[in-house]
Formats: sequence, C-alpha cells, structure tokens
Amino acid sequence: MANDLPRLQTDPQLGRFWAHRGEDGVKREKQLLIDFLCASAGGPVYYRGRDMVLTHRGMRISEKDWNVFLGHAAATLAKFQVPEAEQRDVVAFVQSLKKQIVE
Repeated sequence: MANDLPRLQTDPQLGRFWAHRGEDGVKREKQLLIDFLCASAGGPVYYRGRDMVLTHRGMRISEKDWNVFLGHAAATLAKFQVPEAEQRDVVAFVQSLKKQIVE
C-alpha cells in the first residue's frame, strides 16, 4: 500500500487529500503506513501513529473515495504480482478498516 501512494496522490478524485501537504509530511505518512501495516500483520514493528478513526476524522472520505482507493490498491497488488491468496488477505484486512475511515 505504501507503494500505492504516488498513484493516490495523482488521482483526480483522491489527490485532494495530499494537495497541501509538504514533502516531509508525505514521507512521514508513508513511513507510518508501512509501520501500521507491518504491526497489524504481526511483525516486529511498533506503530506509533494515531488510530484510524482519529487519523481520518474530518477528511470526508466518501464511499466513492473508498472504492477508487480499492481500485488503486488492487492495481498495485497486481503490479507486484502478489499471489491471489495474499491479495484476498490484504483486501480483507483493508475492508476491515472501512468503518473507521469512511464517513
């Protein structure tokens, strides 16, 4: 998903979420995303960021935004030739976060 960030930033619908972010903030966000994913997968990384509800509160992420994001996530998984079973696991994990992210 962290490799998905440039796709999301340049998307005509989703790019607004990064429109006024500095380069350092985007780098920090990318690292937090990596840490979150690794920690959630049981890895030895500790996630020091905020929870998903607080992180996304007020961003007005819609159902349509969510679906566009899922399309990019699927394209990224396919680009890196992630096996089908692992793709399903990733999508299931991401979908489990939807209620915490979509307003």
